[in-house]
Amino acid sequence: MTTRSLFSLGERLIGKVGTYKVTPQISEFVYLAVNQHKSPVVVKSVEGHWRLQNERDVLNRYQNRCPNLRPLLYEIHDPAEPPAIVLKYLDDDVTRASRKERLTRQEIKYVAKNVLEALQVLHEEGYVHTVNYSNEESRFSDVQLADCGGVFPTDSEYAQDGVQTGTSLFRAPEVHLEIPWGTAADIWSFGLINLIWGFDFHLFEPDVPEGHELYDVKETQENIMRVMSVIPPEKLKPFRYLREREICDADKAFVLRIMKLDPRDRPTVKELLQDEWFTEKSERTVGWYPKQEWEQMHQKRGEH
Repeated sequence: MTTRSLFSLGERLIGKVGTYKVTPQISEFVYLAVNQHKSPVVVKSVEGHWRLQNERDVLNRYQNRCPNLRPLLYEIHDPAEPPAIVLKYLDDDVTRASRKERLTRQEIKYVAKNVLEALQVLHEEGYVHTVNYSNEESRFSDVQLADCGGVFPTDSEYAQDGVQTGTSLFRAPEVHLEIPWGTAADIWSFGLINLIWGFDFHLFEPDVPEGHELYDVKETQENIMRVMSVIPPEKLKPFRYLREREICDADKAFVLRIMKLDPRDRPTVKELLQDEWFTEKSERTVGWYPKQEWEQMHQKRGEH
């Protein structure tokens, strides 16, 4: 299955107040581009798909109220088809950044707080994001929640009918079970295990492209295989039994509050933002394993 290109490299797109030159395509429906001032932007285009219009509508409704959502800048007028929107360019995403260098606890908390503040704006009006992640002491000067095409009201047909949404690895149990879901599904997907625990296993790319009918199946199966191959059998144990050397008690307690199988038992975004985890004073860095051992784990992961 090959990635279909709706725009050609170098093609000029015209918006209301500027022009954009298409540079490399980065996924099936997402392109990098530069405006007339040579500044980078992101162009998203999906031919005949409701998600693009939904993302445009959600951002128009909420972005002025929430600086933690990646903003819609403009819409493309020429060509009129396929429809396209221009989004703010961000230098990196959290998953890539954590792959390059493990996040410190301070950085994780900074990212978590910004994501939760974005979710809070949506949740207050009964919308679910269905997540698929300048401060001198942080690598991240600006953290924004992206991909709002799958934002739904809790009383929508999608939520009430239990339609599966988001990336399979991060779906809440109720979404996997195709039963009605709500804002608590975002709390599970927010999770943080992938950042706190590290090991990068969630970043595994299946051997079929995103959008392929087997993508979700392969993603889940192969990630499980990766986890089993990276972590030695003697270290496999229920999360709540992990030792202080593997994950500090404060982080473990915070994650355990979130990862409740029953959505009714999960805290709300407002409750999480008030959690003492954000205000605790600790000099401990992210160090469940010494840096050298952590790097060896990652090297071993890359060999599988």
